[in-house]
Amino acid sequence: MKFAFFPGCVLKGAAAEAYSSMMKVCERIGIELEEIPNWTCCGASHAQGVNDLAALAVNARNISIAEHMGLPILTVCNTCTLQLRTAKYRLDHNPALKEKVNAILAEAGHPYPYQGTSEITHFLWVLDAHPELFMDQVTDALHGVDVACYYGCHILRPQPVMNHEDGKYPESLERLVRRLGGHPVWFAASRKCCGFHAQLAAEHDVLTVTGQIVDSAYREGARLLVTPCPLCQMQLDMYEPEGREAVHSSAQLPILHLQQLVGLALGMSQKDIGFDRHVSGKQQLKLG
Repeated sequence: MKFAFFPGCVLKGAAAEAYSSMMKVCERIGIELEEIPNWTCCGASHAQGVNDLAALAVNARNISIAEHMGLPILTVCNTCTLQLRTAKYRLDHNPALKEKVNAILAEAGHPYPYQGTSEITHFLWVLDAHPELFMDQVTDALHGVDVACYYGCHILRPQPVMNHEDGKYPESLERLVRRLGGHPVWFAASRKCCGFHAQLAAEHDVLTVTGQIVDSAYREGARLLVTPCPLCQMQLDMYEPEGREAVHSSAQLPILHLQQLVGLALGMSQKDIGFDRHVSGKQQLKLG
């Protein structure tokens, strides 16, 4: 199984452990990743507010390179997935807009027009659809471990674009945790937005939400929290101490990237998955 890999900015920068653990896990389970050459930032849900057409063209360019590679696109970031799939949805449903964007790409000297031939998927969705990739390698590392499943907003909605499952009642992450040997824990704040994109504009409100999410999971007995979004992971991990203070909580939880949880289930060590890079990595991750 081979994909054109769109890592996104965060995996190539602040969340290097998400990148390295992704590479290790995919190699272990037989997913071949060929990174899209010369990819550019997806815009992270902000660029279109400045210039919608430019943001659309940027993502059309990224997709067109994967089309030239003859491969579907795999992401491991909810926001990248949303941006790329939104661009594809709009271009595939609006021939005039597609023509306009391709004219922009041609004027800029880009050699590949957007065609609409490459599908865009997320690592969670691939694992959900293909448990045969990893099931025979699962150890008992997560046996009996209560795992809080936190999807994040951008992988669930809008439904017409992000249509892997019911955005209001998703089950893929809980299903995956069970297959990995863990026990998914429902918690009241599991559908709250982490607030990452508003951290600078509304710091107190965002830190309050961050604290509420971790506290809610902690109160339900979770021993760790996992998310398929590196932006959510960064928000909940980096600002866990401030979030705890904002809601007057004593909750402390390790916050893991999805691929790190998979790695642990397959027998990788905490060092292998880069857990020591996390703020919450100062806590002891007790498994088994």
